[in-house]
Amino acid sequence: MNVSLAKAHGAPCPTAVLDGRSFPESESELLGALAELRADLSGQGAGDVLKNAIVRPSRHPLFDLDYRFVQSLPQSHDSFDLRGSCGHSILAAVEAAARTGMIQPLVPGCRVRVNVLNNGDNVVCETEETSDGGTRFTAHFLCSPPLRLPELLMTGETVTHVPFEGRSVPVSLVSMGNAYAFVDAADLGVSGPDALFADDPRLFDAMTRLRVAVCESQGWDTFGAFPKIAALLPQEGGGLYVRAVSVPSWHPTVALTGAICLGAAAGIAGSVPWSLAGSAARDPDALLPVRTPGGCVRVAAHSTHGTDGVRRLAWVSVAEKQVEYRGLLSSPRATAPRSVAAAGRRTPVLATSDHSSEETSWVPLTA
Repeated sequence: MNVSLAKAHGAPCPTAVLDGRSFPESESELLGALAELRADLSGQGAGDVLKNAIVRPSRHPLFDLDYRFVQSLPQSHDSFDLRGSCGHSILAAVEAAARTGMIQPLVPGCRVRVNVLNNGDNVVCETEETSDGGTRFTAHFLCSPPLRLPELLMTGETVTHVPFEGRSVPVSLVSMGNAYAFVDAADLGVSGPDALFADDPRLFDAMTRLRVAVCESQGWDTFGAFPKIAALLPQEGGGLYVRAVSVPSWHPTVALTGAICLGAAAGIAGSVPWSLAGSAARDPDALLPVRTPGGCVRVAAHSTHGTDGVRRLAWVSVAEKQVEYRGLLSSPRATAPRSVAAAGRRTPVLATSDHSSEETSWVPLTA
């Protein structure tokens, strides 16, 4: 079994990149194999690796890689969430696939087209610069055809009022790249960016409980990692301060899909990100400055007005994402994959989204 490790700067942990050609495709056997792999990783001192990227040369003629993400959950070695994606892991997968010969070597200017099987995303990973130890990318998330921005709202409302501990908290529920709940940090008692970025267990607990309240208010399963939650404050002059929760702790920066989702959400008039971002949200082609505890990123969201007057999102991009390649792991145990049922275990797992598809439509970078 071929397992590589790669880590995007700003990600909470490395990604285990697995060659999908040697992995079972049925969900039960896949999860059994991942549970065994996770136990092996822990035995090798890599128990902090909670992200899994399963890749193979794409079966779609217009993509280079088919990619499937599986989030390991901290409850046990056989707890997983298959519903979402991970932008940092997509970049890690491209890096590992090139280093191991699955795709062409990366050179500045080349573009690797990734078909995300979890949710049907079309992602182009454009190489900016390469070195012996890693690669710097720009990630482009494409919409084919361009999406009416209101369609990204999971409840159809720019703001959903969530019952939370005796009061109502306004939250924007947006899905682009991954599903996110965006909340004004002031509604959680946060007074400024220093307080937002402090290692405050009370704030972490409040955000975790609010995420559960969001799920309960919509009748969604509270188990797992999605939707994720992020608290926002406005930057002076435009832009956003962001603090996000990852698995199982604070995110050191913000997920790449979180930055993508935030860039899209800031273009939806009346949403929490739009209301807080100021002038940076008013120009459909402006760069959105996003400051996190671990640094800054700038998000470019390109949208156009349709004949109906509604803005449509064509793509969202984040540049200067560095990925470090850490090499192949020692070969895990050569055990045959077993189904969870056959092993007599019950794996807590959330299924892949109903929108998964290997036949995702393709749109060129210039759409």
